[in-house]
Amino acid sequence: MQTTLIVQNLKCGGCANSISKHLTAIEDLNTIEIEADTSSVSFSYSNDDSLKLVEEKLKNLGYPVVGESNSYLNKAKSFISCATGKMNQ
Repeated sequence: MQTTLIVQNLKCGGCANSISKHLTAIEDLNTIEIEADTSSVSFSYSNDDSLKLVEEKLKNLGYPVVGESNSYLNKAKSFISCATGKMNQ
């Protein structure tokens, strides 16, 4: 299955790099694409549990799916994830 999630706090290539690094580690995901301009994360998967895992991973990194709570803690986590992603580019 192919899906696209619109996430909060995704602002730049550093954010995208950090998200990509963490999602690539999930074995069931393929064709991962992150677009900072549209705040979208697209990927294909075969197991429904993988979608839930991705959503949880994104939230833990500070990028909750649109519609979920976006607390100051999430914003702080995304700032750190972004900075880490920029350093690893």
